[in-house]
Amino acid sequence: MAERTLFTRIIDGEIPGDFVYQDEHVVAIRDINPSAPVHVLVIPRKPVRSLAHLEEKDRELAGHLLLAVRKVAEQEGIGESGYRVVINTGDGGGQTVPHLHLHVMGGTEFTEAGMRG
Repeated sequence: MAERTLFTRIIDGEIPGDFVYQDEHVVAIRDINPSAPVHVLVIPRKPVRSLAHLEEKDRELAGHLLLAVRKVAEQEGIGESGYRVVINTGDGGGQTVPHLHLHVMGGTEFTEAGMRG
């Protein structure tokens, strides 16, 4: 992916981000427009455009992303109470940044349709 996305620029330190977790494969930052009391984005350092662009060679990265989600949820205090993980894919799926990222949301009760309240 030749395009330098907002997330690439945050990962590279060009744009500030509120980092809550980092390792050699992923970073996790607080969403600047949260949809829940806890709303963190887990982003691979490797610039994969979307879930639809993951390839067989990315199998380990895909698993690592899910394990990072669990770590972030535990660290943010929502591991026991429960949380929602969302991956928007493509324009029709609501993806606004062309760099794969997982939304980890919690701190409220969700229904199938959305948040209770």
